[in-house]
Amino acid sequence: MLKQDYVRDGAAIYERSFAIIREEADLSRFTPEQAEIAVRMIHACGRVDAASSIDFAADFVTAARRALQNGAPIFCDAQMVAHGITRARLPAENEVICTLRDERVPLLAEKLGTTRSAAALELWRDRLEGAIVAVGNAPTALFHLLEMLSGGAPQPATVLGVPVGFVGAAESKDALADNAHGVPWLVVRGRMGGSAMTAAAINALAKEGI
Repeated sequence: MLKQDYVRDGAAIYERSFAIIREEADLSRFTPEQAEIAVRMIHACGRVDAASSIDFAADFVTAARRALQNGAPIFCDAQMVAHGITRARLPAENEVICTLRDERVPLLAEKLGTTRSAAALELWRDRLEGAIVAVGNAPTALFHLLEMLSGGAPQPATVLGVPVGFVGAAESKDALADNAHGVPWLVVRGRMGGSAMTAAAINALAKEGI
């Protein structure tokens, strides 16, 4: 049997992966805390050029970590985001919530004339104050969140706007960064994004120094 020569130690793979990212990615415009999160997001997508697309509001990291420490729930637009969050890293047994499969969502979507991903956010409204919102899939969800905030909905502690796609993704993230209604944000500009990058950012926020 042919035995391939490759690294088998999981810890060594992670350590070397992060070292390669720090060697190859331009992280110079990030604070050390932002760089930690960017490295994890780059690791999740396998592209060092993603560093140029990752943007933070100045107070995002502090606000997000404070919210997590205070037990804030994490609302996710997609099950893939929710399942990617490592519960053991969360500092206060934070709830991770995705309402996309709630039986009320299809009727809400029909009533609102929007996608199920967007309509599912309406079920967050009563608990949105001080929460962490992680949008990693649907641009319509991010647009709807901004509409909710414009209409006077309670303000979350932070918003991660990382939807992926070719229709509305770039525009929704630009809209968040341009007018987040005072809520600290993280975005990945352009078409890039997705559940893996979003969950990686939450995991990095939950456990510093990784």
